[in-house]
Amino acid sequence: MTTGAAGATGVNGPWLVVGLGNPGPGYAMNRHNVGFMVADLLAERMGGRFKRATKGQAQVVEGRVGAPGPGSRRVVLAKPMAYMNLSGGPVTALRDFYKVPVERIVAVHDELDIDYGTLRLKLGGGDNGHNGLKSMTKAMGADYHRVRFGIGRPPGRMQVADFVLKDFGSAERKELDYFVDRAADAVECLVSEGLERAQSAYNS
Repeated sequence: MTTGAAGATGVNGPWLVVGLGNPGPGYAMNRHNVGFMVADLLAERMGGRFKRATKGQAQVVEGRVGAPGPGSRRVVLAKPMAYMNLSGGPVTALRDFYKVPVERIVAVHDELDIDYGTLRLKLGGGDNGHNGLKSMTKAMGADYHRVRFGIGRPPGRMQVADFVLKDFGSAERKELDYFVDRAADAVECLVSEGLERAQSAYNS
């Protein structure tokens, strides 16, 4: 499948990597914002700064990931600037503007049902109650890639909404930079080398 606009869905078309989170400094260190943290690190690696997207309510960085040569891939890195449960609108606007097929979209997000720091990569599937995924799937179907960053379940009787909107705890923060770095590695591997290779390397 190809399109006329610069062969966007062909081999040279870009990937759209979306870090999910809530905008604003009050949410910056929340567990729910780990997708933003990974996106920020990837932008740093690409040597770019986020700027307001031409289309859609998002911030974007354009660049490349992977080793120079055949493994290098064009990437549009994005952070939706709508709240988590409205992520689908900004992502769909970016998809249409950059002409990215859904199977070349990657959502990086927190995952309750995985132990803290554990990664799981997959293509398609349900939303598992995650409002960002729910919004994306409603807007464009479920056949996009996911890099799922484990945050674990809330302790005791704490409500899920309270848990995900709290900052990482002090013990968690000691390892957070390492886990975010590893998640960024996983995204780069997925985009440049494919899902099977990335799953083999990072699905702990």
